Amino acid sequence: MVVCAVFSVNPPLHADKIRDLVQVGGVRSNQLIGYGLVVGLDGSGDQTTQAPFTTQSLENMLVQFGITVPANVRPQLKNAAAVTVTAQLPPFAKPGQVIDITVASIGNAKSIRGGELLMTPLRGADGNVYAMAQGSVVVGGISAQGKSGSSVQVNISASGRVPNGATVERAVASTFSNGGDLMLNLNTADFITATRIAEAVNRTYGVGTASAVDGGSVSVRGPVDASQRVAWLGAIQAIDVTPGDAPARVVVNSRTGTVVIGSDVRVTPAAVAHGSIQVTISENPQVSQPAPFSKGGQTVVVPQSDVQVSEDGGHMFKFGPGTNLDTIVRAVNQVGASPSDLISILQALKQAGALHAELVVI
Repeated sequence: MVVCAVFSVNPPLHADKIRDLVQVGGVRSNQLIGYGLVVGLDGSGDQTTQAPFTTQSLENMLVQFGITVPANVRPQLKNAAAVTVTAQLPPFAKPGQVIDITVASIGNAKSIRGGELLMTPLRGADGNVYAMAQGSVVVGGISAQGKSGSSVQVNISASGRVPNGATVERAVASTFSNGGDLMLNLNTADFITATRIAEAVNRTYGVGTASAVDGGSVSVRGPVDASQRVAWLGAIQAIDVTPGDAPARVVVNSRTGTVVIGSDVRVTPAAVAHGSIQVTISENPQVSQPAPFSKGGQTVVVPQSDVQVSEDGGHMFKFGPGTNLDTIVRAVNQVGASPSDLISILQALKQAGALHAELVVI
């Protein structure tokens, strides 16, 4: 039986706030990344013979504390792991504020559960340090292995998070406080929604206050003073707007068999036949022996293959004019089509021009 997730895209019963439909231009988060060490592991760290960079990193850290490891000594570390540390620096973050970080092993550590992340600088795309990370790693997964080689693993134990694990050291310059118009970028580009946002702002604050630049942006006049711009933008984001209808779309995930069909999807008259062909090949080797007391005879194995082709499960159904979502789902469920069969049917209908919707395969 095919189970289709259905999301209604009919006009909403109530309007949405502008804040839920747009993002303010120039207001964005920034990605940070760093390289560090997690220590305090219970023998589940990197195997230094296969991950020598872990030992090198630890030796470099010890040098900063005045400890020199002899050149002929290679420490065999089991309680340390080399990791990458990533974070999202939110907009308007100021020095002293804390953010969450994600820690992931880059070596062959089995688990970083219970580890302690040592002080790690987090850098932006420009190479500058914007935050310092340190703290205890919280891992949601668990793994265990016995001496015989049997193992059990739940989720992933080689990565985890440190809540409030980084302190912001540098603020990112923002263009929001600069004078000029404010640009509202739609989360989903739509000409009708952009037009309605501009009309709603002009209806509230006067003609000429806002204008739709294109299907994805709306330009709004803003005050020069930064404090006034904050209040002005907050008032605009609270305006109610009814967004335009979503386009008719069918989203197919061929890897998981998930099919999402919008309620506005329509199918013109079409007849569909879909069946399955099964090919079965069985091998039954036979032994051929020479006659008794024969000279020069040899015992050989003679291959014998049995090939059978069967076609069953063939079904044919017809879509009438103006067929809607309910009819499509009911038809494929009645014939017992699997998700993979439904994907093939939808692709064929699209190629035939009978499916009046955008087919998106992810």
